[in-house]
Amino acid sequence: MLRMVTAKVWVLKKHFEGFPKTSDFNLKKIELPNLKDGELLLESVFLSVDPYMRPYSQRDMKEGDIMIGTQVARIVESNNPAFTVGAFVVARSGWRTHFISDGKDLQLLPSTWPESLPKSLALGTVGMPGLTVYFGLLEVCKMKLGETVLVNAAVGAVGSVVGQLAKIGGCKVLVGCAGSDYKVAYLKKIGFDGAFNYKTVVYLDEALRKASPDGYDCFFDNAGGEFASIAINHMKKYGRIAVCGAISQYNDSVPQKGPYVQVPMIFKELQMEEFIVTHWNNRWEEGLKALLKWVVEGKVKCHEQVTEGFGNMPMAFIGMLKGENLGKAIVKV
Repeated sequence: MLRMVTAKVWVLKKHFEGFPKTSDFNLKKIELPNLKDGELLLESVFLSVDPYMRPYSQRDMKEGDIMIGTQVARIVESNNPAFTVGAFVVARSGWRTHFISDGKDLQLLPSTWPESLPKSLALGTVGMPGLTVYFGLLEVCKMKLGETVLVNAAVGAVGSVVGQLAKIGGCKVLVGCAGSDYKVAYLKKIGFDGAFNYKTVVYLDEALRKASPDGYDCFFDNAGGEFASIAINHMKKYGRIAVCGAISQYNDSVPQKGPYVQVPMIFKELQMEEFIVTHWNNRWEEGLKALLKWVVEGKVKCHEQVTEGFGNMPMAFIGMLKGENLGKAIVKV
């Protein structure tokens, strides 16, 4: 059957210089060919905007490439017996409204996914960000019962889950930092024992000490920069630091210069490990099963910042980098 499908795509018009601007993107239309045997046509329903897109676009993309990213998509036509029309999948096909796949790069939503649960959570708490927390806390921080955990950028897609999974793991004190009083109130609502607004405290050093006078066993670092440099001095002996991201530095035109961390690292015998969640690709099913169970049981609360309309992708991306989101930033097509 002949059909004509036109996809809308956002391309990187110009590599970002400092903070991304809407003029750095270009909206284009692409006419898709008819399906071959084994192929399927998909329509994006929800698209993700994530901090990693900022450094990766600079490193891995050419100007004119379609922006990288992940979506929850619905199968609208299938010449592949493994995929039925109407099924939902997670795909890594970039900022597109429609695309064709051979199925090898698609991940079906779990069969146990409740009808009442938003499918967009497969891009957040029950997706890559949630898995980042799952493996970051269990395998990198190696959190233990009764320990004290610190996390920055604590209301983002990753940070908000860190506190809740640490609580499930029996950690004693959870301290999160965020950029507004409203976000701090949200952290306390979802179970953080301590939280503060890093933009309004006079001395970050003092705020960290006050939040946990005995220091921190685990530090889940999403921001890097000045916060991380100061937080290292508040680690307990043999503390563990999981370096997940450096969102405070992604948009810098000139690299930040900070204090050197070797002295506290040596004398406190700290372990610092950077990680990327794809290291545990062979265990994603395990992680997703656990995360979905905790969400269904109400042990992990989810909040999404939903932007309506594919045409608003750049705006949602820029807003996320500015910290305007509470929880996971999502675009609904």
